[in-house]
Amino acid sequence: MDADEREIYQFLKSWGDAFIAAREICRRAAGRRRYNDDPEWAKPVLLRMQERGILESNSMGRFRIKPIPKNKDKDKRWVSPDIANTLKEGGVEIESADEESELGSDEYYDQL
Repeated sequence: MDADEREIYQFLKSWGDAFIAAREICRRAAGRRRYNDDPEWAKPVLLRMQERGILESNSMGRFRIKPIPKNKDKDKRWVSPDIANTLKEGGVEIESADEESELGSDEYYDQL
């Protein structure tokens, strides 16, 4: 990633999984001076990062860091909370079905 992409990445990383408007990213990611010089400096960088698979956007044109997809290959089954507690006490880790995919490390996004 180049310097502009790194600034945008670090800014969006602080927001977690929230979608942020492109104008807000332009305004707050690199500081007031950069925004005053060129108010739309981040828009081409955002599109480039989206094409590379680092960012994703929603239907309103807001952006966020694309979470790492979980493996869909695993056979997931629903487990009642009582059975899950019993398995935890026995030392078996259970993934809950409602967990969402998480953000990856910086190295993962550098490879994209």
